[in-house]
Amino acid sequence: MKNLSLTILMMATLFACRTPEKPKTISLFNGVDLTGWHADVPAMDQNPDTINPFIVRDSMLVSLGTPGGHLITDSVYQNYRIVAEYRFAGAPGNCGLLVHASTPRALYNMFPKSLEVQMMHENAGDFWCIVQDIVVPDMEVRRGPKEEWGITEGKLRRIPNLTDGSENPVGEWNKMVVECVADTIKVWVNNTLVNYGTNCTTTRGQIAVQAEGSEVEFRKLEVTPIGQITKTE
Repeated sequence: MKNLSLTILMMATLFACRTPEKPKTISLFNGVDLTGWHADVPAMDQNPDTINPFIVRDSMLVSLGTPGGHLITDSVYQNYRIVAEYRFAGAPGNCGLLVHASTPRALYNMFPKSLEVQMMHENAGDFWCIVQDIVVPDMEVRRGPKEEWGITEGKLRRIPNLTDGSENPVGEWNKMVVECVADTIKVWVNNTLVNYGTNCTTTRGQIAVQAEGSEVEFRKLEVTPIGQITKTE
């Protein structure tokens, strides 16, 4: 009986001392096809032969830029860190990483309801409010007159990032990290904190990348849970 009690005590001690498992990183792109994603490209509604602007090339996810639209995850995520490694392979241009995406075509019959983290060359890390909102320090200085703020057409939806010069030259790879925890969003570009906000009006949703006029290559799109991640198919 004494030996049994000692064994139980030892087992309990071992379990108590176990190091918690590290959160498992999820690759959003398999390098082969667009499994786990769906495209929303308005031009394809009228002409099903319209080219899909999202392709796989040389094991990379590529946004061709036109026609305009979004590639959206099938799954919904909450409390996570996303790492995107991307580059404008040719000319500098525009793209965006959208978090907490939900209702499609909620703005200008194009953009899903979301919070966009800008990837546009020399503006990486800006926030764009797309029928969702967020609060940042020095709000009036960065966003403009308060009476003109808004989250729909014609309103001041852009919140510029905190620092210039964080991007690498066109043709070189950039690393963007976006951390979404509860109602807080933080953004790093090449290891520099470039933006953060709180009181986001949503805390969960899909993840999307844009086709917005410029060819962009993605060699990495990964999500790592922070705390308890919520993922819904």
